[in-house]
Parts: sequence; structure tokens; C-alpha cells
Amino acid sequence: MHAITINEPGGPEVLSWTEQPDPRPGPGEVVLDVVAAGVNRADLLQRQGNYAPPPGVTEVPGLECSGRVAALGEGVNEFALGDEVCALLAGGGYATKVVVPAGQVMRLPSTVDVTTAGGLPEVAATVWSNVVMVAGLKTGETLLVHGGASGIGTHAIQVAKALGARVAVTAGSAERLARCASLGADVLINYREQDFVEVLGPTVDVVLDNMGAKYLPRNVDVLARLGRLVVIGMQGGVKGELNLGKLLARNGTVTATSLRFRPVTEKAEICHELVEKLWPLVDAGTVKPIIQDVLPMERAADAHRRLEEGDVFGKLLLTVS
Repeated sequence: MHAITINEPGGPEVLSWTEQPDPRPGPGEVVLDVVAAGVNRADLLQRQGNYAPPPGVTEVPGLECSGRVAALGEGVNEFALGDEVCALLAGGGYATKVVVPAGQVMRLPSTVDVTTAGGLPEVAATVWSNVVMVAGLKTGETLLVHGGASGIGTHAIQVAKALGARVAVTAGSAERLARCASLGADVLINYREQDFVEVLGPTVDVVLDNMGAKYLPRNVDVLARLGRLVVIGMQGGVKGELNLGKLLARNGTVTATSLRFRPVTEKAEICHELVEKLWPLVDAGTVKPIIQDVLPMERAADAHRRLEEGDVFGKLLLTVS
């Protein structure tokens, strides 16, 4: 097989398209012929040397993919050779083949083609596990999504609206906010010009935050009583000041989660929920994958540059020719 490898920590230029040994499935595993892989900010962090894969996981980047079943390990009976599927990965998506636990392999929503599905597993699993399974967003509540124009943000807007919630988003331009509004966002906040605390006040039931330390005090400020702050990223640093007095006064909670390092059993549970509860919303057209562009896998470096430049709305995909 061929795969993107990281020669050394650094910029996009350290990514190389190289030949690698073909993976073989162990018990309970599936090998996929990759059709497409989504590009995520975690891939950029890994390339920079700041987000190593879990022990025993390939160094090849890529946290999600779509493809066709090429080989089945012992005990895997729910798939057949040639099935078109998508998968949540701990690594390895930037390749022509990848091995993955069967519980993280999902049949495609009926309305999504096999290429587009390459950008679905990571955002779907992140949003559903945090907004629904952890924070328990309910009809009539308010969700604040930081980075509303990102892959996770564009997906979270649609999921929250499907659940009957009010959605506020932050983004860095009027154009990006307008596109968030087209997906259903109700409150549009330009973080370059506005303070989201001044706009919202203490009215937010759930905050989905990718910034971490930089936004921590203000995220607590916008929580309503029984509000839930879920931190899924650290783009704004790892150490912040938490005012426990304000959190106590609101009976609020702060949770920080990582998807990549969860046990295989937890990931399988999340994937099962996606197929059972989210895929019907995708089939109905209520939630749609938002794909900005599709590039050949060999151009992974270009995809990383574009994501770093900040002009991507939704997801970028890498495809195997």
C-alpha cells in the first residue's frame, strides 16, 4: 500500500507519499481499501509533533475514512467483502489501506456517497458523543458552538437544530457567519468584533468549545443554570483560570473529552449510536456533510496548508485515485 508519512515534526512539507507494508486484520478487525479520508486539525497537530497517536497505533495520520471492505479478521460477521463503509480511526486514514476495529466501521447513510462519507465519522462522533451523549442537549435549550464554520461546527449546527435547540455560533467573518446561518444558526457572533458574553449573557445551556484555556472564564460566564461546558480542543492553550464560585452559582459542569484516546469499546458504542440515531437524520436530509473541497491523497500537504490558512468552510477530503 501507499500512505502519507511524517518525516519529522514540522510544516506541511514534511508529509511524504511512501510505500508501506499492507495491513492485516487481527481478530475483530477489518481492512478497508480507502476511498477518501477527512482532514482534521488533529492531523495538523500530529504533523507538528504535538499530538502523538495512542500506543500501538500507526504513525500514519488520519482519524476517519470511507472505503470498501478488503479483508475480515476472525469473528467479524457483520460485513462482507466489497461493502461500502466509513470508519472512525485512531490513525492511518491517509493511506490506500487501513485496519480498524469492526465496532468502528459503519455502513453508509443511504443518501451519502462513498467519497463524501470520508468526512463524516470524526465530526459525527465528536458532535454526537459530546453534545448529545455527554451534555444531553434538549429541545428548547441553547447551544453555543465556537468555530461554527469548521467541520465540527457546521455539523453541530445541523444536529442541534434537528434536536430542536437554539444555536449560537462564533466565526471570524460576516461571510462565514452567513454560511452558518444558512445551516440554521440563530445567533451569529463575529469574534473579531464582538464579545460573545456581551451578546449572549448567562443564557447558554451547552457550550461546545475548541479553544480551551483562552475562552474558559468567558465560557463559564455564558452558562445558564445547570449549564454544561464541554471542551474538545486546546487551540487557545492548555491552562486557564476557572472561577469555581461562578460555576457553583450556576450548578454548572465542565467536561473535557478526547475521542482518539477512548477505549475501543467506547468508540464502538458511539458508532452504534451514530448508525441508530444520527444516520436517520442524514437519510432525511436534515443533517448533511459539508465538504469544501476534494484533493488527491498525494496533495495532503496542500490540504494542511489550506486548513491552517483558515479559509475552509466544513471539511476537506483526500481521495485515493
